[in-house]
Amino acid sequence: MDWRKEVIEFALGEDTEARAAEQKAWIAAEPGNPRPYFHLAALFRMQGKRDHALGLLLEAVRLEPAFAPAHVALAEIYAVTGDMAAARRHAMLAAGAGDPSAAQMLARYP
Repeated sequence: MDWRKEVIEFALGEDTEARAAEQKAWIAAEPGNPRPYFHLAALFRMQGKRDHALGLLLEAVRLEPAFAPAHVALAEIYAVTGDMAAARRHAMLAAGAGDPSAAQMLARYP
């Protein structure tokens, strides 16, 4: 492996772990706030931990049903996994909360 890639991956991994720790601390301080769940889910998605991200996003929308960014992320995850009914449901919830981007994405890729 190229040494630069090793250094970059290590640095990104260290930074991601630091950001994840910040989000976990935020969740501990404000367990009813959906935003740190959303942000931690984004970090997990970058690491390929889709199931962890999915659980965090579902918790975010449980806490705030009209939290559009989490619905968009859920629509993306469900579309990738082939659960189009769930993808459409979350896309419509996001659109109803003011963010039509997931619905527009699904309209382009039936």
